[in-house]
Parts: sequence; C-alpha cells; structure tokens
Amino acid sequence: MGGLYYWVSKMKADKPVLGYVTGILYSCAMIFTGTSGNLSTALYIASMAEVGTGITLTRVQIAAMAWGVNLLSGIINTFGSRGIGTVAQINVWWTLIGTIILVVTLLVKSPVKNSASFVFTDLENFTGWENKGFVVLLGFLQAVYTLEGAETSAQVAEEAQNAEWLAPIGIAASIVGSWFIGLIYLLALLFSIQSIPSVQSTSFAIPIAQLYYDAVGERLTLLCLFVVGSCQFLAACTCFTASSRLLYALARDNAIPGKKAFMSLNRFQAPWVGVWLSATVAIIISAAYIGSVVAFNAILSSAAIAVMLSYLQPILCRVLWPESMGERGPFHLGRYSRIINVISAMFTIFVCVLFILPTSMPVNALNMNYSIVGK
Repeated sequence: MGGLYYWVSKMKADKPVLGYVTGILYSCAMIFTGTSGNLSTALYIASMAEVGTGITLTRVQIAAMAWGVNLLSGIINTFGSRGIGTVAQINVWWTLIGTIILVVTLLVKSPVKNSASFVFTDLENFTGWENKGFVVLLGFLQAVYTLEGAETSAQVAEEAQNAEWLAPIGIAASIVGSWFIGLIYLLALLFSIQSIPSVQSTSFAIPIAQLYYDAVGERLTLLCLFVVGSCQFLAACTCFTASSRLLYALARDNAIPGKKAFMSLNRFQAPWVGVWLSATVAIIISAAYIGSVVAFNAILSSAAIAVMLSYLQPILCRVLWPESMGERGPFHLGRYSRIINVISAMFTIFVCVLFILPTSMPVNALNMNYSIVGK
C-alpha cells in the first residue's frame, strides 16, 4: 500500500513509528469516510422513499438501512480486486454522466432561475454565529470532504509505468477535476434553488432532496436522488478497500497486532478480516444516528479531520526534515517547495481546529460538534 504511509516511512526510516501512526490514522480516516458515505447513501434512500410514498422514515429505520449499506460494501470488497475494480470503473463514468444528468435536469426543468447576483453574492446565515467570515469558514468542511482520497493514484503507483510522472499528475488531475465538476454542479444548484426557507425547514432526511423537489418535481427528484446517492455509495465502497489493504500493510510490517488475521486472504485474494472490521466499525458508528442527527455531522467532521491529519504527517516531515526525501524526482516544486509545504501544514492545522468548533450558536447538547470526542 503506497501513498501517505509509504512516504512517511521512507522519509523517516529511522523513526518507523511515524509511518505506523500515519498508516493507522489513515486507515481510521478511511473507515470514518466510508461510514459517513454509507450513512449519506441511507439518507438518500430514505428521502427517495418519502418522495415516492410520502412516508417519513424514523432514525432507527435510516440507521438500519445504513447498516445494510455497510454490509453491502463489505460484501463487494470481499470479492477482492475483481469486485472493487468493477465498482471503481462504474464510479468514474457514472460520476461524470450523473453530473451531466443533474446539471441538465436542474437547469432545464426548474421554473425560476436565480440571478447571477444571488448566486455569487447572497449569503444566508442560519448558524446563529454573528461573524459572517466565520460562517464562510464553516463551509470548508464540505469542500475538504470532497477532496478526500485525491492521493489515491499515488497509493497504487508501484503498479503503474512512469509512476514518477503519472502519480503526481493523477493527484493534480483529481483535485482539478473534482473542483471543476463540483463547481458546475454547485452553480446548477444555486441557479435552480426555488426557496431557501423550504430547504431549511424540509422534512426530507437529506435537505437537498427538497431543493430537487421544488425545482424539478417528484419524478425527476427521484432520478436526481438516485444519481447522487449511487455515486455516494460507489465512492464510500472504495474507502473500505483502502482501509482493509492498509491494515494488511500495517500487519505485514508488524505495526499492529493480529498479523496472521489481517494478512489472511480469501479465495478472491481480498484481505477479508480488514474488510469486515471496517464494515463492523462502520455499523457501530452509524448507530449514533439513532440518538441525534447531529451525530451525522460529527461523523462527517471526524472523517475530514482524520484524513487531514493523515495528510499532515508527510508534509511535516518535509518541513522539519527537508532533505529527508533524498534525490528529487522529475515532478517537484523547486525552490517554492518548502514555503508551499509550510503553508500547507499551517492550513491543515487550521482547518482541523476549525472542524471541531461548534457549527451553530448557542451551543447545547443537541447541536454541539461532537467530533472532538472522537479526536
């Protein structure tokens, strides 16, 4: 398993514990990310049920669906590279095609189009915080969450030809592609939203369902929810792929106990113990949704924090030990490398602190940001 774990271990071979901590942290991050993605999938399914039948599902029912989605993720990953390879290919094309479907549907069918002034300058604050700048910063959570896993191409670099070029290009292309596709989708949403109070007070399990419903009606809302929900599931499924294989690598290097179990492969050559540990932990965490909707936001924040802290480790190694990588590869930032790494480290620490702060005021037991408990 390449990527973060490999980089830190290579840069500080004299301190293997740093690599082990990075690997364990990232495996936890992938489990949290998969958990939040599968819970989101359950919320989309619940919203589809309400749109189609008018029946509002309870938190217990939604949590039960999340458990089922986690089990399905585990089953797919049990089939090893064959199963997850198919999922990954479908995910890439479905995300592109699905985005086109969503954008065209919203822009063509929404009865009222908002002005450019509304889209680019209007600020709606429902948080209770008086400082508008801080409210804008709270939006970083969703932005950072969408970029999780951008380094995936580096994790499989050893399997590619010309990896010294293709891996960094893959990372950059992933970020630019996510930004471009996400921007187009967000603009379509903002130009098509019919009523912000309607979305704010919706009874749907996931509020964006109300935006779709107001803009395109019942039948097309079901289509939109299916597109986004299926993309969410396909992406979340690959998180268990990453966590299980990283647990395999950690066990191989004697970084975690249970070496024999975590290195055990089934007949599909999948590290099944890591797969089902990931799915089991996800099921347990999803149960928190029964107690409070706020628990979902805590899971989302925890996933983003864990991933960002994982990203921080190799960056700090480059800042504190700038010569630790030895000879540079063909793809580097030259004399700007150190300052960019320093800025990246500062930004990462800043957003990690930001993500544990309350997202609404005044703070009480129901709206507290409980992600700090997991950290």
